[in-house]
Amino acid sequence: MTERTADVGRGISLTYEEIGDESADPILLVAGLGQQLPSWPTAFCESLAERGHRVVRFDNRDAGSSTHMTYRPPSPTATLLHRWPPEQYDLSDMAADAVGLLDAIGCETAHLVGVSMGGMIAQTIAARYPERVRTLTSIMSTTGSRRVGRPALSTWRRMSGRPAQTRQEAADQAVRMFRHIGSRGFPFDETWVRDRAGAAWDRNSSAAGAGRQLAAIIRSGDRTPLLRAITAPTLVIHGDRDRMVHPTGGAATVRAIAGARLETIAGMGHDLPKDAWPTLVDLIDANTRTAAPTRSPDGSAP
Repeated sequence: MTERTADVGRGISLTYEEIGDESADPILLVAGLGQQLPSWPTAFCESLAERGHRVVRFDNRDAGSSTHMTYRPPSPTATLLHRWPPEQYDLSDMAADAVGLLDAIGCETAHLVGVSMGGMIAQTIAARYPERVRTLTSIMSTTGSRRVGRPALSTWRRMSGRPAQTRQEAADQAVRMFRHIGSRGFPFDETWVRDRAGAAWDRNSSAAGAGRQLAAIIRSGDRTPLLRAITAPTLVIHGDRDRMVHPTGGAATVRAIAGARLETIAGMGHDLPKDAWPTLVDLIDANTRTAAPTRSPDGSAP
């Protein structure tokens, strides 16, 4: 595996990594708020690759080694009043970034798997670029409606704390946050959380970038009408112990997308616990196999 950088247009470059056979069926993994490509664990990606997939994970804009914006994120007051900087992007811009990445790596279509904010981006791609999406799997995500999928008040308080100033602080904050929002029904791996937070710090962990991403989510508003345009076979996965995106967000996503189905994982919170990987991989892989068959250039079925 080697990290590469692709120009996806509009002045944005995304860092990405591929796992598996380049000729295999592509799966694009879209990361969540403030998360980077390693937030999709390598062993998890390898499990998908072993099922016959070309797995692509990447840093969204304002995360990791991809392009970071230079303007200050809107303040809480400005966000509340919807007073956005002129440069402020939204989820549609992030969706266009991901489609640009597919273009850059030569993928006409792909299966999309997004987690949290990544689920919102994947939903937006499926709605706005239906010809590029074979299947959609939306994990622990929501529609943007203010009535569903809201974080617990205790989670909001933790999100509003002072950003980490050192690598050690970043690791400590990650442990506190994931002990709170993580899966109560699965073992908590503190060492793995610390290692991942440290690696993210080394690659460029940006509180300002996460603030701009959060503003993109809020600026995009309620996407329920948009989601009704999705035609790709859709699987929604949510844990029943999620304190970051309440399970009502997953249920609302299923109601908004025709034919979507919901899989609830007991004990799972707002993370990807190792003991849940076999179930998640099985569900994602099974959903990819519901896609209509692709056709070769002469129009014949493969």
